[in-house]
Amino acid sequence: MSDDFNMSMRKFLKQVGVTSQQAIEEAMREHDTAGKAYRVKAVVTIEELDLTHEVTGEIKGQS
Repeated sequence: MSDDFNMSMRKFLKQVGVTSQQAIEEAMREHDTAGKAYRVKAVVTIEELDLTHEVTGEIKGQS
């Protein structure tokens, strides 16, 4: 893969990771999350390539 591809991919994934973490942390601060666990789903789509990729997981609330 080309350097341009790799750099644009890394830049996008870094933006997804950083902004998602910020949004999740803000939501957690606004609610009582102690002792709770939350199902999480992230979806990445590229419509022109007919790509839909889902990642699911769990985030535990703050103790």
